[in-house]
Amino acid sequence: MAKILFVITASDHWTLADGTRQPAGFWAEEALGPYQVFKKAGYEIATATPGGVPPTADALSLTPDFNGGEEGAERMRTTLREATELAQPLRIEDVRVDDYDAVFYPGGWGPMEDLPDNAESGKLLTEWLASGKPVSLVCHGPAALLATIGPDGTSPFTGYRLTGLSNAEEKQNGLADRAKWLLQDRLVNDLGADYREADPFTPHLEVDRTLFTGQNPGSATPLAQEVLKALS
Repeated sequence: MAKILFVITASDHWTLADGTRQPAGFWAEEALGPYQVFKKAGYEIATATPGGVPPTADALSLTPDFNGGEEGAERMRTTLREATELAQPLRIEDVRVDDYDAVFYPGGWGPMEDLPDNAESGKLLTEWLASGKPVSLVCHGPAALLATIGPDGTSPFTGYRLTGLSNAEEKQNGLADRAKWLLQDRLVNDLGADYREADPFTPHLEVDRTLFTGQNPGSATPLAQEVLKALS
């Protein structure tokens, strides 16, 4: 059976500039929407995290406020309980690219904590790009691309057109002025990406060769659908 790998943060917090730990994890919508898209299409799902640690869903992402009410929140919580593959991750270093058809990195504030400098994830992304298979990341997920920057300051993703959570969106989230750094800034200044953005919290995708990126939570399911088209 064809397989999709989800690489998910293992962090349950995001450390801010003043040392405060903002409770975090992965954003449920960004993992579970794509999860349902791929499962419905008949794909098997596997998960990997740093250290093989079972990932934590950000509690905020399971609340009525972010799911259109209590009914939506309960659906999200039920989907999370049923997505048992997400709770049984491999270690990133144990992943073999040949075993999968595509990789998907959900966002949330957690990836800002443990993926930008995760060497195993950076190596995996570099190998995936070289394989010609789809590489997909959404919202804060593209923070993982920072781990592909080599000692010379370049990355195989340098120059790629992409998106991710914008500075404007982080400001609306209320944490921009307390963050150590902002994702958009580092994708442009450190990775050397051709960053594109749409209006805050409107679905927006960028596809450049085999790199598929989405700007925000509402982009996650459309992004998975776009990856599915590429795999068809």
